[in-house]
Amino acid sequence: MRIGLAYDLKETVGQALSGPEDALEEYDSAETVELIARSLEIQGHGVVMLGGGREFLRRILEEPVDFVFNIAEGRGTYRSREAQVPSILEMLGVPYSGSDPQCLAICLDKPLTKTLVGASGVRTPCFRVVESGSQLGAIPWSEFSFPVIIKPAYEGSSKGIRLASLAESPKEAEGLVRELLERYQQPMMVEEFISGEEVTVGVVGNSPPAVVGVMRVVPRQKRDHFVYSLEVKRDWKNLVDYECPAQVGEEVIGEISSLSLRAFETLGCRDCARVDFRVSPEGLPYFIEINPLPGLGIHSDLYIMATAMGWSHSQLVGGILNAALRRYPQCASV
Repeated sequence: MRIGLAYDLKETVGQALSGPEDALEEYDSAETVELIARSLEIQGHGVVMLGGGREFLRRILEEPVDFVFNIAEGRGTYRSREAQVPSILEMLGVPYSGSDPQCLAICLDKPLTKTLVGASGVRTPCFRVVESGSQLGAIPWSEFSFPVIIKPAYEGSSKGIRLASLAESPKEAEGLVRELLERYQQPMMVEEFISGEEVTVGVVGNSPPAVVGVMRVVPRQKRDHFVYSLEVKRDWKNLVDYECPAQVGEEVIGEISSLSLRAFETLGCRDCARVDFRVSPEGLPYFIEINPLPGLGIHSDLYIMATAMGWSHSQLVGGILNAALRRYPQCASV
């Protein structure tokens, strides 16, 4: 097949994007895009580089492709930005990999995602959304157990989540919320911080989806409150170890796996996702968020999990691709 690859490069988006220091965190490097292209070629397909933004619009109209493998994060700071490329592909009738626009728009909205997943019976920490500084006085701080973590409501890749994102008191939380409202120009989520283990789950496939691996993020320096922050992700080789399968007990692994698949199906995810949990000292898993457009670079959590379970990069990409192709019978004869 002739497969188009939709993506957004850091260097391309950075030419027009302004904002905080971590504004480009979710976008991909040229090395990651080339790696995915090679993995698609190993599967026997020809690859057409479509890029993102206006370049994608031009090339998808000019370059005939049978299918699009989508890793594009979208442009701007909209909470629906990850839905941009799939929306265009649906309008044009072009088959593509990954979740649909509705799912992607929902999942980038962390509060909405937590509300929907919580309604399905999955445990998630207490939270409040603050859209402006004037709302801070109305927050019932007595509902929270401190510390709390403050994070942008519509971001991924730990954008806006730093080692200093924990607040130990209402006063400290209010100051941090005001600072981040100004910096990120979007609502902030105040969330109860679950002390314990950081665990992430990889899911690939459909009908039914399957858990690829359950991985624990283990800090090398023991702290009372470990935050899997942007600083940690940028220097993960020195600061953390990745343990896959996670050594958190068979019963906890079973519950986390079941809850991950429930969240995946509740939100309408397709083909792949990564689901993040915190496990309390009592062994209770709490859903934190889900990424239906997970990174596929060699430093991404999903790839690290897959390789720990014996998958090559081409097998991971092939698993996602094959799951997507089953939705499109017309691609079987191409």
